[in-house]
Amino acid sequence: MERKIMSLGRSSLVISLPKNWVQLNSLNKGDVVSFAIQRDRSLVISPGAEKKRKHNEITVRIETSEDATLLVRRIIACYLNGYFGIRLVSGSVISVPQRNAIRNVAGKLYMRIMDSDAQTMYLETLGVDESDASLQLALKRIHSICLSMCNDALKSLKTSDMKLARSVFSLDDDVDYFSFFVLRLLRTAAQDPVLANVLGIDPVDCMDHQTLVYRVEHAADYSADIARQIIMLDESQQEIPEDVLTLMFTAGTEAVDLYAKAVNAFLLKDVTFSIKIPEQQQRIEKLDQEIASKAFMSNQKSAQLIHAICCIRGNIRKIAECAADIAETAVSRAFKVAT
Repeated sequence: MERKIMSLGRSSLVISLPKNWVQLNSLNKGDVVSFAIQRDRSLVISPGAEKKRKHNEITVRIETSEDATLLVRRIIACYLNGYFGIRLVSGSVISVPQRNAIRNVAGKLYMRIMDSDAQTMYLETLGVDESDASLQLALKRIHSICLSMCNDALKSLKTSDMKLARSVFSLDDDVDYFSFFVLRLLRTAAQDPVLANVLGIDPVDCMDHQTLVYRVEHAADYSADIARQIIMLDESQQEIPEDVLTLMFTAGTEAVDLYAKAVNAFLLKDVTFSIKIPEQQQRIEKLDQEIASKAFMSNQKSAQLIHAICCIRGNIRKIAECAADIAETAVSRAFKVAT
């Protein structure tokens, strides 16, 4: 669709608005429209403040026998796709496991249950205004929580501090909340040029930031699982051999250091760090092999202890892999064609 620029008076240039667009947005003479200059120098015109899109809602049908896990995934999908209201309707009665699952996920997503009866529940997002959100602040918050989880998981591993281990495990819900919020923000920005302009990102940025959020969330999950294994060992009154423990702590410290540097490289668009990744990964892999060798060659026959050691070393290795993925994305992002 093209429009010819016309002259209005001595200094003004104007173009006409397409009639079907005006009708689609219920605009009339005298109404206000807003415009935003994009980073590629294009211009986006949208209805003014009085014509803002209403908060949208969706109705989700619940089957009587529907598994609670599937129901939770469907609610999360609706949240990520920008719905402010989610109405859940069952043809029969919402079961107790389904109702409990809905309450739990609503809490994680910071949604309020506004209405509820035997067959329906209505969830509403609490005061989310994407245009007022700070993407960088939210990313730094997620990273800060995750980094503290990683460091504290290693500290509790070394000192057998069960209070600290339980704290690490409980923080995973906070990372999940921020992750869901940022992913919702990115999905909305990918479809809304005005919001994308406010946030200072473009579609490629949305993809890169999505990769970052997923990897940070995974690193937090791995730290939480390390804490869980420590708690389980304490409850069964079993201890990791000192020589194995020392190697695990060293490998974990290397992996967490790699993770922290990778996130900083992403945020600062620093490509020099990527050169050091293979070297650091090789050191972690070598330590991982030593851990396995000492654990399996030991006279210790406890299956639970061997399982815990395998889980912890696997989580450490996965944190390092998350770091490598983040660093690779940082390199691609740094060389993105400027608009």
